[in-house]
Amino acid sequence: MAEISAKLVKELRDKTGAGMMDCKRALTENDGDINKSIEWLRQKGISSADKKTARSATEGLVGSYIHTGGRVGVMVEVNCETDFVARRDEFKALVQNIAMQIAACPNVEYISVEDIPATIAAKEKEIEMKRDDLGNKPDNIKEKIVQGRIEKRLKEMSLVDQPYIRDQNITVEELVKQSISLLGENIKVRRFARFVLGEGLEKEEKNFADEVAEQMGKA
Repeated sequence: MAEISAKLVKELRDKTGAGMMDCKRALTENDGDINKSIEWLRQKGISSADKKTARSATEGLVGSYIHTGGRVGVMVEVNCETDFVARRDEFKALVQNIAMQIAACPNVEYISVEDIPATIAAKEKEIEMKRDDLGNKPDNIKEKIVQGRIEKRLKEMSLVDQPYIRDQNITVEELVKQSISLLGENIKVRRFARFVLGEGLEKEEKNFADEVAEQMGKA
């Protein structure tokens, strides 16, 4: 495999406008070949998308999804730049797919890792540092292991880091970037809420023997 230098990554970024990590991944996937990497980025819908992410997005849609049986429901707000794009079928489909993604991911609580409060990361670190399997390891090794576990855990809580349910080869972030390239506007998931039937309620639990006795008394 060819060595992927910072210079090569920068060259691809300058040619495509894609993010540094996307460029590095493209080059890795294509053995350092610039032309193949450009094509790979285009196929993924990533090329040039990052150029638009700094633009203001105040239009869009609030979408919803109710899972079969009505036990799980989701509302999500996805923003774009113009009402014209918000009315396009491709954008509506994106909003619906993101709502379905949230419904399918019960561990997701935030849009991105950057949105997770530092207190959450600190609590996760506290828990991991006390794991029995780390007891005999040197502090520097323990720190690296814990950091890796925390990063993994935080990504599990982040919507944009989830593998897309309809195509496990891309993340939700890459799905959004594909739509940015397709529609030519910045697109952002702003907020969402996930509802689970009965969540947080105390459910009455009957003693099974008492329940049987009660039924027999009615017979």
